[in-house]
Amino acid sequence: MSMLMRAPRECASWFWDLEDYAPPGLQSALTTAAKMSAVLRKHGLLEPDNLEWPWFIPGLGGAPVLTRLHLMRPLDDEQTIQRVQEMRPVGFPKAVEGDLLVAGSGVWLDEHGAPRREYRLVELTVSPEHLGLSAEVSVFHDVWGPFDFRGTPHPEVHRQNAPRLAAALKELEALLGVQAEPGEPTYFGRALGYGVDEPVVVDGRGPDLTDQL
Repeated sequence: MSMLMRAPRECASWFWDLEDYAPPGLQSALTTAAKMSAVLRKHGLLEPDNLEWPWFIPGLGGAPVLTRLHLMRPLDDEQTIQRVQEMRPVGFPKAVEGDLLVAGSGVWLDEHGAPRREYRLVELTVSPEHLGLSAEVSVFHDVWGPFDFRGTPHPEVHRQNAPRLAAALKELEALLGVQAEPGEPTYFGRALGYGVDEPVVVDGRGPDLTDQL
């Protein structure tokens, strides 16, 4: 198993309501993203490379603009914050930043324990929403569960990767002081505890999900 298939929706996600952790706003969101991504980097799951976000116009809704910033400095660096603000669309001077997606590469381990790098292996999103800060971690590949997307068991791949994700999620909870809430289930799976829930098994196989890939 050397190539990964990526699902169009998450296999599992974990959400944190951070209203009591930090105030809302761009600077607070980027500071929180920097601390959370440091935990994910420590476990080899996310090396931040760029930042993506939509724009919203208060009282009107979303602006038809998605902005991407290649990260030349740390997420919480003052110049990064300044660059995000400077990239406000000229045609929408009152626009505010939407959810901030931290994108980059992470490392998964194949059945032999060999490390392989994958872009957007784990995604981190932090919302600067004025009603309260929040964050989400999402995964889109089958290496975190006991079956691949074809329904074939892959116990060694699961054993090599699932504990790393679980350890990172537990460390994030300790950092934030807030227990993670499981995200909404999708066709490709759902979160259970610190991992991906095991699907219904028939004759030793999981469901074949490739019709939606």
